[in-house]
Amino acid sequence: MDFELGDEQRAILEAVQTLLARRAGAKRAIELARKTEYDFELEEALISAGFAELMNGGETGPLEAVLVVEACAAAAGTVASMASLLVVPAVLRHEPSTPVALASGDVAAPIRFAAQARTVLVDRGEEAELMALDAGDAMPVPSNFGYPMGRLKSVRGEGLGIGSGSKLRRWWRLGIAAEAVGTMQSALQCTLDYLKTRKQFGRAIGSFQTVQHRLADCHVLVEGSRWLTYEAAWLGAPEEAVAAAAAQSMLAASQVFNETHQLSGAIGYTREHDLHVWSMRLQALRLELGGVSAHHLALSKARWQAGAIS
Repeated sequence: MDFELGDEQRAILEAVQTLLARRAGAKRAIELARKTEYDFELEEALISAGFAELMNGGETGPLEAVLVVEACAAAAGTVASMASLLVVPAVLRHEPSTPVALASGDVAAPIRFAAQARTVLVDRGEEAELMALDAGDAMPVPSNFGYPMGRLKSVRGEGLGIGSGSKLRRWWRLGIAAEAVGTMQSALQCTLDYLKTRKQFGRAIGSFQTVQHRLADCHVLVEGSRWLTYEAAWLGAPEEAVAAAAAQSMLAASQVFNETHQLSGAIGYTREHDLHVWSMRLQALRLELGGVSAHHLALSKARWQAGAIS
């Protein structure tokens, strides 16, 4: 794997960032969160621009799709980009009705985007299940996570075959890691911008060495998460690689959440500051697929099996 993006990858990233600069951002995310709405316009723009075709594009693949998912998260896009751009093309042979939500076995729990979803992919263990939703099959759930959440009213669907559950979890873990990387990067940047302007003792807070050390520690954690995620995508989402990327990203997310809020002081805990747009989303990502303990367990099982085979 190269440690620099190629010309085509840079062009893809520039194109999606240009689109997101016009259609996403903190202000847009706050507006949608206030009304508990989904950004259908942004999703349509992403699909129309061809970003959903990157996964199985011949000359493009999982790494390019991950770059777009990461960029959407960094721009606080209120869309199920992980599902539509990464998971669905990897797991299904056809294009389902969008938006697509992802659910673990407990479908009674609140699910990201479920209230607006027309399709749900459910992790049932050995087998994944595909559920088509009609209007009224899910109800909105109040949430402070910055994502629209919903709870399914009914449970029905079709099995996708033995082994489909593992496949769904692998690509879902990769998507969680990619979203976390983009979200953490923007949370850090938001905090850094604040620290450059907020002054104490006649100096910007960001000029103090202790503060810089804490920011540097967070930056190292985010970069480690980023490159583990890129490697997992480049390898085609093997179990051990995606579990390692997800576990590292969720551990990093915990520290980034704590540090960005502490360094931002009291204003960081208010809705008048943009930090919550990204930091609260990190909290939601930390809950998916069982959280960091489940990612660590998957990593241990993958390494144990690899050791037994060798």
